Amino acid sequence: MEELIIYWIVFGLVIFPINLIFKAPYGRHSSKNWGIMIDNRLGWIIMELPALVVCPIVYFLFESTYNLSLFFISIWIIHYFNRTIIYPLRIKTKGKKMPLTIACSAFFFNIINGFFNGYFIAVINIESLNYLLLYFGLFLFLVGFYINVNSDNKLIKLRRNKKGYQIPKGGFFNYISCPNFFGEIIEWLGFSIMTFNLASLSFLIWTCCNLVPRSLAHHNWYLNKFEKYPKNRKAIFPFLL
Repeated sequence: MEELIIYWIVFGLVIFPINLIFKAPYGRHSSKNWGIMIDNRLGWIIMELPALVVCPIVYFLFESTYNLSLFFISIWIIHYFNRTIIYPLRIKTKGKKMPLTIACSAFFFNIINGFFNGYFIAVINIESLNYLLLYFGLFLFLVGFYINVNSDNKLIKLRRNKKGYQIPKGGFFNYISCPNFFGEIIEWLGFSIMTFNLASLSFLIWTCCNLVPRSLAHHNWYLNKFEKYPKNRKAIFPFLL
């Protein structure tokens, strides 16, 4: 299984420069040139559903007896319940569409990622865990989750009150263009430190390989669309990038 995940990590690293060159055509970068288009809300649910379902199923198939591993799978479910159910129902997305190919590619990614993480959480060696790292990882996960959800809330509120895109302000938006992505990276960094296995590390790498290029695309989009966009903001990492 470890060898498969190493190949999976290499694949993610190959995808990284491709994502830098070609913007994923959904959201503000949506394009009809990618074939069949589907409702944006439906697309979000399709993309994220395997992560919510596959990972817990695989976990329970391998019948872990450790309460700590049950805790790990529980915080996974909390994150993906928000991403799969709550978030799509809250976003203002009437009339917006995304390519079916994008939804399907994310669907299959989450099947593979969910399987790897569900398996490794189930077979985790509790005795090998460092509890200082576990608490530190949990702290990072909770901080990242808060930043992610809080930033989503600001964007949703902004789009609910006004037509079209506006310059987001407040919180980490004062420092970076995509604090929601930054928060998600911090989440999975914390999760990787907590669980300390190759599957969670691969997920962190894949998250960075997808969200860093997308944040750069968002940042450039803001700069091109708004003349008064703050020039001191970075894309995703405060004061760095």
